[in-house]
Amino acid sequence: MKKLILILLLSPLLLLAQPKVTLQVLGSGGPESGDKRASSGYLIWIDGKSRILIDFGGGASLRFEEVGARIQDLDVILLSHLHVDHTADLPTLLKSSFFTSASGHLHIFGPDGNDQMPSTKSFVKRLFDDNDGAWQYLGDHLDGNARLQLKSHNIAMSKKEKVIYKQGDISISAVSVHHGPIPAIAYRVNIGKKSITFSGDMNGDYHTLEKLAFKTDLLVMHNAVPKNAKGVAVKLHMTPLIIGEIAKKAEAKAVVISHRMLRTLGKEKETQCEIRRNYEGDVDYANDKEKYTIPLGR
Repeated sequence: MKKLILILLLSPLLLLAQPKVTLQVLGSGGPESGDKRASSGYLIWIDGKSRILIDFGGGASLRFEEVGARIQDLDVILLSHLHVDHTADLPTLLKSSFFTSASGHLHIFGPDGNDQMPSTKSFVKRLFDDNDGAWQYLGDHLDGNARLQLKSHNIAMSKKEKVIYKQGDISISAVSVHHGPIPAIAYRVNIGKKSITFSGDMNGDYHTLEKLAFKTDLLVMHNAVPKNAKGVAVKLHMTPLIIGEIAKKAEAKAVVISHRMLRTLGKEKETQCEIRRNYEGDVDYANDKEKYTIPLGR
């Protein structure tokens, strides 16, 4: 009885101890012009600090600034793959750190390479190496001479989920997903008892996302192609029907639809009908700078 009373007395304190976790969509668009959206980018706020960045495509750096995020609060950058609409603003972010108090190690995780793409380590080196990088004047962020040091990590292709990062209440898991010939990674970020899972660009052929995202609080899925898409498009991306199938198998508590392109914008009703053939949970269509607090409730 004494133990039960103690638990009851402590329960409000336990609730208070849980971190406040918010997902903010920096970029909800894709690689095209004309959609009036930044390319892919997501930010996880933990107790009011911008701690984890997922992708950083064109325009995401402006959104990062607009929402009041700070590079000095970042611990980790997760790259789903190395297409330009997921990585283009990384040099802008790094250069901006010079004008802040950012220091220590900033970890960048992304896929290993193949004959189509460099590995993440090689990609970062090609950008910033102080001998022959595209922006070699930023090479001191790799060689120990700048306050902020980039530490890049390759994630080998694997259909088996693995933990890639742990710090305090944060645990990040990764698994390979099918994005045609391009190495691509889905991520699950656990913060305490809360979780957000990111599909990245993929078409579902590996059947790995539904396992990674099992019972996740929020599943961010990319809607780059419409119903009845054919050819190369469906080798790279999920149709709305597959989005619903995966969300159902994952038993995701809620889904956010992002990476919205001109070929899917304006087709939300059609997309929703396809998703609803399998998934009955909450579905929201993301716009730039939109925020979602976990558990869902904006």
